[in-house]
Amino acid sequence: MISPGSIQEVLNRADIIDIVGQFVRLKKRGANYIANCPFHNEKTPSFYVSGSKGIYKCFGCGKGGNVVTFIQDHEKLSYPEAIRWLADYYKITLEETERTPEQQQQQMVEEGLRILNDFAAQYFHETLLDSEEGQLIGMSYFKQRGFRKEIIERFKLGYNPEHNDAFFKAAAQKGYSAELLEKAGLVKNRMGTYHDVYRGRVIFPIQSMTGRILGFGARILKSNEKAPKYINTPENELYIKSRVLYGMYQSRQAIGKQDECFLVEGYTDVISLHQGGVENVVASSGTSLTEDQLRLIGQLTKNLTILYDGDAAGVKAALRGLDMALGQSFNVQLVLLPEGEDPDSYVQKSGAAKFHEYVKGHKRDVIGFRLEVGLREAGSDPVKRSKLVNEIAESISRINKAEDFSLQSYYIREASSKLGVEEAGLINLVNKFIREKIEQDRRHTRKDEVLPEAEVLSSPEPEVQTKNTDEDQEWHLVRVLVENGSQPYEGYTNVAALVIDRVDPALLENAMVRRIFNSYYEYLNTNGVNPEISYFINYPDATIQQRMASLLQTRDEISHNWKDIYGIETLHEVAGYLSDVDSTLSYFEFKKILIMQELLTKKILEEKDPVRQTLLQKKYIELKQTERDIVKKHGTVTFKVGRIR
Repeated sequence: MISPGSIQEVLNRADIIDIVGQFVRLKKRGANYIANCPFHNEKTPSFYVSGSKGIYKCFGCGKGGNVVTFIQDHEKLSYPEAIRWLADYYKITLEETERTPEQQQQQMVEEGLRILNDFAAQYFHETLLDSEEGQLIGMSYFKQRGFRKEIIERFKLGYNPEHNDAFFKAAAQKGYSAELLEKAGLVKNRMGTYHDVYRGRVIFPIQSMTGRILGFGARILKSNEKAPKYINTPENELYIKSRVLYGMYQSRQAIGKQDECFLVEGYTDVISLHQGGVENVVASSGTSLTEDQLRLIGQLTKNLTILYDGDAAGVKAALRGLDMALGQSFNVQLVLLPEGEDPDSYVQKSGAAKFHEYVKGHKRDVIGFRLEVGLREAGSDPVKRSKLVNEIAESISRINKAEDFSLQSYYIREASSKLGVEEAGLINLVNKFIREKIEQDRRHTRKDEVLPEAEVLSSPEPEVQTKNTDEDQEWHLVRVLVENGSQPYEGYTNVAALVIDRVDPALLENAMVRRIFNSYYEYLNTNGVNPEISYFINYPDATIQQRMASLLQTRDEISHNWKDIYGIETLHEVAGYLSDVDSTLSYFEFKKILIMQELLTKKILEEKDPVRQTLLQKKYIELKQTERDIVKKHGTVTFKVGRIR
């Protein structure tokens, strides 16, 4: 168990802008930062991060929370694992109580594959560097490829001994079960005997964006026609090939900084380019691009340049999956390297400067590239040309017409000219594919019974005034209390003292609102100071964390003129917290008055004594006047609330 003090130290040190910025490209917008959401596909940013409050919120899919929940959601970790991840990132030594054997076993069950993969990566790496066989065989191969020691260590490259079960014995000695080793794809059971799957191969650990070992790629070194050249980890709970890009961990910062991602085919291409000084590069490991892989890249940049060596297989591979990239508003370019060259050989021969120069001068847009390759392959065959027309029309249909209308029109003109078809006919064909895609999306939406909100909430909105339910106003009271409780208020110590004096907790009907309200004053009474926003953002109850992140993260922004002329960045600064407090408390006064009016009306009807009835009627008239004063003060009984989910 991690001690509470260590958890608090992690929470105090962790900077949400710093952490989220490791995974998505953040842009400053007013007091907040925005980005495309890493949890769902979207074209317009609706993911907001507040550094001052330590929270994030997506107004498209609804995800929200603090720095720990972000790591939990993004990396699929438990709460303790997320704390350990952050502690490792900030080099914080965690204090932990001593584990019993039962707790150690439980940890093994929970972390399973992650622990085993870390062990395996370390074993392979040390075998490469420290064993005689590793040096003679594994290191000789890497040196032949021109890899220096520092690059070998950066990518944690390794070697599995030729001996049949060397790794299995080492892992079993450390207590790893044969079942777990099989699940990880590291050993196989043949007639009751376990054998190393990667024996005699060099090892390429495959890491997540945060450096977690997800699986391995292993290349054979001896000539063997019966054995595959490369073996990859079989898919399991950690390793899903369609969601992984090799080199993303080592390349993520360079991709974000240069606002461009190079995509290559294999492990050695990535490593060689890094060694040559080109670090914004990842590999699809021989698979077609998938939506999940594009999502990973899209968190860092929308500029994708695909590098291939120009052979027939490479060209065909370049064409697969690119329609999805166009559909996600990527700026897709392709570069074919000189004949006989691949990214590995070219950068080693020419160096980084010439490599960048060549890439810049030979970039081709994806539609033009498909046209050239397709026409060359189809020749004068009418069937092949007809098929090509359909393929090009489908690709053009993926371009977002609202965002890139002129680009779509340009490609239609170019394609109709080169394909020898009428422009009007090609437009109809493009529209047909667009309609089919819309209908497919509708069917998918009906199936899931979920209507996405990303496009509806795609742009920042001003503060909305509306007649709200009691629950809306109760949540707004919580926001005012948590955000402004320590602020001064005339006649009171602070806003928190005013609120507890003016609001009867019995009027709060929502159970979670009452819990937060009571927690606020319990903390104040116990500690003698008002709780900070972080107290609720990091509240032990995850439900309250999520709700508070949604409540406190608003997108209220103001025009550039107001910001430039008056130095005001948010609408809350215009109104000020005092009017927000008064408006909110007036609602509860109003509600209390209505309840009292209802009680008085009942008493007036039941009262038989004329004198007492007159006194009750006088009190009722006073309450009505107070009601009118509140309405007059605020224009109408409307209250300001941020959008909450």
